[in-house]
Amino acid sequence: MRKLLLILFPILLLSCSQSVSEDDLQKINGYWEIEKVVMPNGDEKDFSINMTYDYFEIKNNSGFRRKGTPRFDGKFEGNDVVEQVDIQFSDGKAFIHYETPFMKWKEEIVSLSEEKLVLINTENKEYHYKRATPINLYGDGEATK
Repeated sequence: MRKLLLILFPILLLSCSQSVSEDDLQKINGYWEIEKVVMPNGDEKDFSINMTYDYFEIKNNSGFRRKGTPRFDGKFEGNDVVEQVDIQFSDGKAFIHYETPFMKWKEEIVSLSEEKLVLINTENKEYHYKRATPINLYGDGEATK
């Protein structure tokens, strides 16, 4: 019985882990607001107020990421700094490969849904994002687009 548990437990853990498929990648497009960063030692840094959001635009496993700032009218304004992005799959995992004229790096996509995104960089820092929602501080009663 003990041997059976030793064999089944790892299989159960692997089957419960969430993997990102190529079909999931379309969910990454749009603005993401960072919620927290979990450090390798387990410490967490919460981000209750964000001045910039990450914007992804991916098609056929490549595209870009840029920073954007929310405006008071519910829209976002992007900056001119663009990071080229390629998504690659290896050993059942999805990785975002970034490139700028100055450097290259990658992050693993741990989980991706319509509302949540979790990335881990090579330093084992875990970045938790939530889908950004527009704000409208004008109070005009109109829905933001």
